[in-house]
Amino acid sequence: MKTSMQTGWTRVASLFLALVALAAMGPGMAWAQGYPSKPVVIVSPYAPGGGNDVIARAMAIRLSQKLGQPVIVENKPGANAVIGADYVAKQPADGYSIVLLPTQHVYNSAIYEKLPFDPVKDFTPISMVGTAPVIVATRAGAPFKNLQELIQYAKQKPANEVTFSTAGAGSTGHLAGALLAQVVGVQFQHVAYKGAAPAAQALLSGEVMVSISPPASLLPHVRAGKMVAIGMTGSKRSAAAPDIPTIREQGLKDYDAGLWYGFFGPANMPRDVVTKLNAAINAVLEDKDVREVLAKSGVDPAGSTPEEFTRMVLADVKRWPPIVKAAGVKLD
Repeated sequence: MKTSMQTGWTRVASLFLALVALAAMGPGMAWAQGYPSKPVVIVSPYAPGGGNDVIARAMAIRLSQKLGQPVIVENKPGANAVIGADYVAKQPADGYSIVLLPTQHVYNSAIYEKLPFDPVKDFTPISMVGTAPVIVATRAGAPFKNLQELIQYAKQKPANEVTFSTAGAGSTGHLAGALLAQVVGVQFQHVAYKGAAPAAQALLSGEVMVSISPPASLLPHVRAGKMVAIGMTGSKRSAAAPDIPTIREQGLKDYDAGLWYGFFGPANMPRDVVTKLNAAINAVLEDKDVREVLAKSGVDPAGSTPEEFTRMVLADVKRWPPIVKAAGVKLD
């Protein structure tokens, strides 16, 4: 039989080993076990009603169910997503403040002279959400209905007579339009709005002749017959709108100005919190209702691991600056 002293030492040894095991888990495991214990905020750095906002809210509903805590969307628009991204970059790296960003995030460093953050070092990539081309659209009844007609119309008119609206100066739509004008040898007049939704409304009201924005803002109006889709800017047709041809298909074989959406958090988030969020996001992307919302918005769902998303971000950080420079887009 064991003596009382032996039993006591056994308990002490067991307690010691348990404490060692807990310490070995590290701070990340401690975070993940209790995460989330309060509401999680998704920052959408654009105005309500735009493509980013639609995606964020669709994801938030299902993420609330997966995480067992409310997931709230907060809009912090301005400066091509810089304001919202900067806000999240300065929050505690605990997983309670994350941001849904498009490709805009990686080429802001090429557009702006100064940024309040480093787009790579100050963020933790969590997961891709999807990919989407940008739509080039005009109003129903416009004097052009496809790319070649638009080009011919622009060449016959004085420079800058063809106006196009986007979600803002330096936005994905702005760069797509500037690149298009450069490639075909015409001059378009860019008109910046504070978000994709007001940019779409500007086209509907006749303030501009063309709008170049994410599918979520323009596709519903195309489907309703109020707008005509001239083309999509990605390298291939979108599964969400397979009937709309790409700009490439219409003669510009090297043209590509698509975008992606993905979740980021502040730098140095605990690994296990990132893993938990990544798993929840990828599970939500398999939800039928979420996929339907994304499809209606012109977004092809595409989850990823944190590592895959990081590699994509790093590749685009290298890819976009030469394009931005060639397009001559520069902001203070």
